[in-house]
Amino acid sequence: MEKKFSNPKITLKGENRASVSLTELKSLWFNTGTRCNLECENCYIESSPTNDRLSYISTKDVSTYLEEIKLNKLATEYINFTGGEPFLNPQMIDILDLVLSQGFKTIVLTNAYNIINRHKDALLDLNQRYPNYLKIRVSLDHYTLDVHEKERGKNTFIKTVQNIKWLGDNNFEVSIAGRSLVHESNKEAIDGYKKLFSDHQIKLEISSENLIIFPEMISQEDVPEITTKCWDVLGISPRSMMCSTERMIVKKKGEETPVVLPCTLLAYDKQFELGSSLMKSEKEVYLNHEYCAKFCVLGGASCSG
Repeated sequence: MEKKFSNPKITLKGENRASVSLTELKSLWFNTGTRCNLECENCYIESSPTNDRLSYISTKDVSTYLEEIKLNKLATEYINFTGGEPFLNPQMIDILDLVLSQGFKTIVLTNAYNIINRHKDALLDLNQRYPNYLKIRVSLDHYTLDVHEKERGKNTFIKTVQNIKWLGDNNFEVSIAGRSLVHESNKEAIDGYKKLFSDHQIKLEISSENLIIFPEMISQEDVPEITTKCWDVLGISPRSMMCSTERMIVKKKGEETPVVLPCTLLAYDKQFELGSSLMKSEKEVYLNHEYCAKFCVLGGASCSG
């Protein structure tokens, strides 16, 4: 029996599937590897201490793509990192030094739980040498211990909050990645984080600019397929989608050469592999995945910023 999101270009109802063209490559993401020191309940990429489906990206791998950006004079401003937990990657500090030394800004998405402690001296050095270029985005799922630890595990909340305070005290540019709750408005979330940070004397003024609330990414959730008509119905432009201005590099286990994907969400789906080079990745991306609908089109979310 045919299911939703099975035909790349046609929906189950026989309508033309929506697609997105790359306008310009503003942000390039690297998945640093799928290993993580935590195993979260609804991790869209199923990161864990044992998941090595994506290998650690290397400094050499990153350098290859930086050279391609410069050779082709691409309009890339940000080189960003996600995982897994990026600071588990043994070359992470060298990679950051390389990226920052070449004039790129960077966002590192981290759980800020324990592993980051290994690198505090190195991070202080990088932040001092490249002021205003290094941004740390911390995954703090909620401003309450119970909700955060339901997702991340016991005894993770306070240590994460303490490291957010350390980042603030040491003048890092910090943003927070939380998760949406059905019964909670964006204003309630902002107010909750503000109170938490005030209570812990954290130097971060929470606003909609530095608090990113992501929808839950529940696999196989029943969401509508996005057709070409949806853009006008929803009043949304394809140019506002992540895959209009972003790409992600992953290195699959057992492969020598990384591949380019249209965004950070679709690490394992072969239909979204766009080739090994950035220039080859300038292809039409058909929104043939439930995450495209749930996260980007209907959720209105973006990983950059």
